Amino acid sequence: MEPDFPALWQEALPWSAFFNQGMDQRNLWDGVYRHVRIPEWALAAAAKLDMLRLLVISEDWCGDAANSVPVLVGLVEKVPGSELRILPRDQYLGLMDRYLTNGSRSIPIVLGLDRQFRELGHWGPRPALLQTWVMANKETMPKDQRYAEARRWYARDKGESTLREVLTAIGG
Repeated sequence: MEPDFPALWQEALPWSAFFNQGMDQRNLWDGVYRHVRIPEWALAAAAKLDMLRLLVISEDWCGDAANSVPVLVGLVEKVPGSELRILPRDQYLGLMDRYLTNGSRSIPIVLGLDRQFRELGHWGPRPALLQTWVMANKETMPKDQRYAEARRWYARDKGESTLREVLTAIGG
């Protein structure tokens, strides 16, 4: 059965409400958000979409989300008529289970929705190049070291891969 995307959209938190709740990793999210620079190519691609509506399944403790979601917030803030809302993964496991990554509830998952709340496509939990690296090193590298390397990768990439892949996934 198709999810009731209009109802989910109404239940989802706008960025300001999500960001202003008690967050364990607020400094990380804020640091990424403050440094977001949206390239012209991404603005042009997003402007071609009839409406950019992103529904994100996430949690504030997720490092990948902290490095991806603020970039997408930066994009929708610059594209008139665009919106982004966030659903807490752990409160929407039925929806999350439609978008498993290798059988796991990896986040963030970004759903592009049209004006009628039909799904245009989805993306997540991280850029393809980084996902390949994470999977290749998952069994051989300690988790904290892997996370540190992923953070460096995100910092070098500056959100370019996330923007490109999300926009491609939803038809931009």
